[in-house]
Amino acid sequence: MKKIINPWRGLEDQGYNCFGCAPSNRCGLKMEFYEDGDEIVSFWNPSDDYQGWLHTLHGGIQSALMDEIAMWVIARKLQTSGMTTRLDIKFRKPVPTGPDKKIEVRSHIKEMKRNFAILDARIIYNGEICSEAEITYFCFPKDKAESDFYFHGCEVEE
Repeated sequence: MKKIINPWRGLEDQGYNCFGCAPSNRCGLKMEFYEDGDEIVSFWNPSDDYQGWLHTLHGGIQSALMDEIAMWVIARKLQTSGMTTRLDIKFRKPVPTGPDKKIEVRSHIKEMKRNFAILDARIIYNGEICSEAEITYFCFPKDKAESDFYFHGCEVEE
């Protein structure tokens, strides 16, 4: 497993403050990502700051986690950027919050249809799938990703 280098790090002065992945967003998730074969994975500690019900991760935060990792699959595997056009989630089990909790968020491309990627994503706690999603992502042409979204490639650490 190799850590993915955040291609937008250093662009804070140009407005980079993503809720999902910006390391300096004080309210954000500060997710980091790893390439694991065909999948992208993030390990994340759901603090009680993100709960909906008592010690249970809010469904909107779960949605944001899976939406964010899908973008990182597009960035790393397709070397472009884009936008979510559909997010269909099944909440199967509660995701606990607290300082000693750690979850995995995983995603991979299931299918490509022209400029649309269909991805599977899931949140796993203690080896069990708690939530899963099918996400449709519109992938921008590489020149648009570069000119409009400052995307210049997504690499991994050595």
